[in-house]
Amino acid sequence: MTNTDWSSWKDLQWRRRIETFGDDDRPVLAAGPEGRVDTVCQLGELTDKGRETTLALGERLRHLYVDQLGFMPRIISDADMIYLRATPMSRALDSVQQSFVGMYPLSARTASFPPPTIITRAPADETLFPNESNCRRFSQLSRAFAQRTADRWNESKEMDYLNSLISKWMPEGSRRVAVDSHPRLSGIMDTVNSTLAHGPKTRLPSAFYDTKGREIIDRIGTEEWFSGYKESEEYRKLGIGALVGDIVTRMVGSTEGGGSDGLLEIAGVDGDLGKGRGGESGIKFAMSGCHDTTLAATLSSLGAFEGGRWPPYTSHLAVELFKDESVKVKDSRPAEPAPRQLFLGSSRKSTKASSVMMRKPLQDLTSEEKAKLQGFYVRLRYNDQPVTVPGCRLPGRHLEGDESFCTLEAFKAIADKFTPRIWTEACTENLDEPAFPHAPEPAGF
Repeated sequence: MTNTDWSSWKDLQWRRRIETFGDDDRPVLAAGPEGRVDTVCQLGELTDKGRETTLALGERLRHLYVDQLGFMPRIISDADMIYLRATPMSRALDSVQQSFVGMYPLSARTASFPPPTIITRAPADETLFPNESNCRRFSQLSRAFAQRTADRWNESKEMDYLNSLISKWMPEGSRRVAVDSHPRLSGIMDTVNSTLAHGPKTRLPSAFYDTKGREIIDRIGTEEWFSGYKESEEYRKLGIGALVGDIVTRMVGSTEGGGSDGLLEIAGVDGDLGKGRGGESGIKFAMSGCHDTTLAATLSSLGAFEGGRWPPYTSHLAVELFKDESVKVKDSRPAEPAPRQLFLGSSRKSTKASSVMMRKPLQDLTSEEKAKLQGFYVRLRYNDQPVTVPGCRLPGRHLEGDESFCTLEAFKAIADKFTPRIWTEACTENLDEPAFPHAPEPAGF
């Protein structure tokens, strides 16, 4: 809030209560366990348990990147070396804030620490999750793959087994559980997983937690939501390609310097962008608050989600960039000895960036530009476990002795295949074309 003369800003603390419909349509307060009304979440908001686990994630990141590796500083006077971004969903913004505080608690920030910058986008521009609502062609594709899953499973013996367990608790008029029932099978999965995470006071009847039943729901849910990324280049391009392209853009920008690694978006103040408030000349760490669909879509599009189960709560994907100091190449970057490492994030190319090659497809790079990528390696870690992109297993495409360290050149070549040139235009193309590819288009190559 502001004073009437606009000279300063003040805080206002307030208490929220949520109102809903009562039995006779009169307004009543929504209540949680034990009748509590002051700690109730809206649907989709981050719960206290979610705050606890995302804070713990930040603490683990601090232990790894600060305490063990010494890659990030122990104490920071500003956050202009850290790229922070979140989707428009409030739980994503809350998650990135909690994780940041876990990584850099108050004791690790100086007294003069200014507010960190967190990048957000309008929903129509959001690429940090598969954006069906604002991409017409992707909406067509996702509906087609979902319908294929429904046709495959709705009358199966597995679905019959689920109905023997839980159909009696479904709404009248929609008793039979199905991929496309009301509620959808994926919605039932979300409810089961949420109640498992929040203790016995939120539990459904025990039949919902049957081990075999949960395995069936998980297998069908992951097929419905993520099989398209494994099978269709267009699906990958429209669903998650813009984000993966942004990640590669920042990694390539990190090899070049000049602010194209995300510094132009994060650092500085109005009228003076491109240099950190503490003199930072590059981004060292990026963290984005996103969603389970973001993680699984990214991994599936890179061919690294084989046999994967639906991502558990507080899952994370780390995309790390390493430099082999023994490889000597012509380097235009500002002098900075440490390799940059990325924790799932993205950035949009700025017109002020000095880079000319960061978004250019690999095949269009000159020999000199390709040489700048030599000696850099990319590693993915999903929930703290390294995963390998299949195309990086080929000879010459990984660090000798460890296939999980993909050369930056090979990683970019794989990502370029499903990075849209202009995402908003691609979303309006091929609207009269079939949803499924004519021939297999496997991911990760």
